[in-house]
Amino acid sequence: MAKAPNKPQKKTKSPITSAPAAGAGKVPAKGGASVAQESGSRNAPIINIGIDRQDRAAIAEGLSRVLADTYTLYLTTHNFHWNVTGPHFNSLHAMFMGQYTELWTSTDVIAERIRALGHYAPGSYAEFSKIATVPDVPPVPPKAMEMVRILVKGHETVSRIAREFIPVAEEAGDDPTADMLTARCTVHDQTAWMLRSLLEE
Repeated sequence: MAKAPNKPQKKTKSPITSAPAAGAGKVPAKGGASVAQESGSRNAPIINIGIDRQDRAAIAEGLSRVLADTYTLYLTTHNFHWNVTGPHFNSLHAMFMGQYTELWTSTDVIAERIRALGHYAPGSYAEFSKIATVPDVPPVPPKAMEMVRILVKGHETVSRIAREFIPVAEEAGDDPTADMLTARCTVHDQTAWMLRSLLEE
């Protein structure tokens, strides 16, 4: 007599603070810092957008880290816009302005998605310094082409971090966040390519 096929076991949810397996849809730990505090009050209705509370918390944590890295990269790019010197001043000054403007606009989109998920968006240097992967602005402005190298690394870093959290959103059925992160990766990849091209001889 043939055995009945085993029923697939339901996947148990692990706490969002634990380190995930690949594709587990949970936030990779970074220093144990949790910054995306849940918002709301007794008077507000419970959020019911088809995403579990635990998944919303995990996604908000991931987006907070993308926000911290994006803001740090924005500040670095704006600093370089002010302080660039040398024979490429005009072209780099203008290029950096376009890049920091795009980054600044994107921080609002990321922060408002965190709020839509029912969490507070981090917005202080203290919070960002706990969770950002992109290094802070150099204390002494580097030479123009070193600025370009630093920005290449910064855009590549933000792209990698954003990609880590796309599976988190996809597993929770959060298509808007997954789409937004995919779009951010496209921007960062393209910007890194354009900057990298300046370094080629």
